[in-house]
Parts: sequence; structure tokens; C-alpha cells
Amino acid sequence: MASVQDFVAEKFEKKAEAEIKRTFDDLSDTNMATDELFSFADYNEEEAERTGYSDYSYWGSTVRLFLKNKGAVCMLIIMLAIIIFTFVQPHLPNQFDPNKANMNALFIPDRNIQPNSTYWWGTNSIGQDLWARIWAGTKTSLFIGFTVAVIEAIVGITMGVLWGYVRKLDFFFTELYNVIDNIPQTIVLILLSMILRPSIKTLIFAMTITGWIGMARFIRNQILIIRDRDYNLASRCLGTPTKKLVMKNLLPYLVSVIMLRMALAIPGAIGNEVFVTYIGLGLPSTTPSLGILINEGREVMMNASQRYQLIFPVVILSLVTISFYIIGNAFSDAADPKNHR
Repeated sequence: MASVQDFVAEKFEKKAEAEIKRTFDDLSDTNMATDELFSFADYNEEEAERTGYSDYSYWGSTVRLFLKNKGAVCMLIIMLAIIIFTFVQPHLPNQFDPNKANMNALFIPDRNIQPNSTYWWGTNSIGQDLWARIWAGTKTSLFIGFTVAVIEAIVGITMGVLWGYVRKLDFFFTELYNVIDNIPQTIVLILLSMILRPSIKTLIFAMTITGWIGMARFIRNQILIIRDRDYNLASRCLGTPTKKLVMKNLLPYLVSVIMLRMALAIPGAIGNEVFVTYIGLGLPSTTPSLGILINEGREVMMNASQRYQLIFPVVILSLVTISFYIIGNAFSDAADPKNHR
């Protein structure tokens, strides 16, 4: 019985040895094939840099996405044409003074002359050329709008970042917001316009003294959302300075919404100027603006032959406000990194 068991065990040992030998032979053949087909690559610094290269550009992608929106591009061209023409128009030949009454051959003011070859957009009730006054007024209103938007952006972004990022300032800014937000901006505009001397500076000051708080509140809410995200926590743990963290990690994330609010602030400021002038507390009559022109057109709009005095400034005002609204929304979508591929 023992001899049979020894015989079986010997057979199994020989079979196991044969399997092991075959396995080693296969591995040896595989290693030889691998050595023949593959070899270790030497380190090349230039090639290593190429593997980490990306042609992605944030602003390049933003511009490309914006240009795909044909409607926004069209409105941008119209808006740029209007802005450029407000500067070019006074230097064109045969242009009238926007503040000077024009006389006929009998030295009588050309009052309420309908559009013709001499007065392209007609004249008003004292003989002033509407073509010259409307473009001068558009320049004034755009200047007010851009200035107010820039000031609100600078002050609002600065205060909003401090409000949202510095926890110790949250109570102070919250109470300040509650006080200012409960005072209607219309009341502030009217009171300051009555107290101070009517001028462009007065209007800008009246609009910005409370206008920045809305931008600050919006930035604060956005900062609270992204302040404690993982990449910001990691940056703080690594000792990144607060200024660099805000400039590199927080504000770039908000570019799209900031540009949208700035684009909407411009027509908003122009609308406020029109309103204040409409109620007689805006700019003096010697400073043409869209508000003054619309107010003058309102007084004669019931007369069909003089209705052009209201139509032309309203058309320009509508183009400006609609253009900024469409451009702002399109640029906001284009500047959102989530839409980049």
C-alpha cells in the first residue's frame, strides 16, 4: 500500500516540476519579447513641458462664445457706433451749436421746424437744432451712466468682498445695508438734487451715494457661497495671503455676474437721470441730456406736427438701454467658465 502511495506522490511531483518549468520558460520568453519591443524613454524637459500644455484661454473662450451670439454682436456694433458718433458729430461740417437758437433770414428763430434738409431732425420751440442736441445729450447721458457704473462697481466690489470675507465686519455692513436699503433711492435723488446745485457731478453723487450698496450685497452673497470651498480652504492652509486669495480665487469666479450688473447699471443710471430731469430737478437746460430732451418733447407730444421732438430722443434712449441689456446678458453667459469647453 505504501509503495502505491509513493508511486502516486512521485508522479505528482514530476508533473508539478514540469508545470513550474513550463511557466518559467513562458515568463522568460515574455521578458525577451518585452525587451525587444519596449525600452525606457530618456527624460526630456521640453517634451515634459509639452505634456502639460493647454491652449485654453479664459478671455479667448469668452470672446469666442460672445461672438457666437449674433444678436448681441449686432447690438454691440450699434452701441459702439452711437458712442463713437457722439464724439465725431460736433466735428462734422455744417453742424449747429446744440445750445444756440438758429435764425432765419429775417432774424426770427426757426421754431418747431419739422425735419428737412437743413435741420435733419427738426428744431425745438426756441429754434435749437435737435440733431445736435440729441447727440450732445446722448454723450452727456452715456458719460453719467458709465461713471456711475464704474464708481458703483469699485465701491460695491470692495465693500462686498470685505463684507463677505471678513466675518467681523458682517454685523456692521448688515446694519448699514438695512438702513440704506430702507431709504428709497428716488427720495435721495430728489433731496440731493434740490439741496445741491444742479450739475452732472450732483447727479453722479446722488446716484452713487446709495447705488453701491446693491452691488456690495450681491458680491457678499457670492463670496459667502464660494469662500469655504475646498480650494480656498487649501489655499488658506498653505498660507496664501488674503489679498492674493481674493484676487486669484474669488473675484475671477465673479467676473460674469459683475459685468452683467455693470452693464445693467448704465441704462439704470441713464433712466434715473431722465426721471430726475423729467420732474424738473435734473441738469440745467444749457447742458443737453436725454432727460431734458424727453422732458421737452413731453410738453409738445399732443401736437402731431411737433411729436418728432419726443420720438427721436426716445428712440436713441431705447437703443442704448436695450443694447446694454442684451450685451450684458450675452457677455455674462460667455464669461461663465461653466460654458467653456
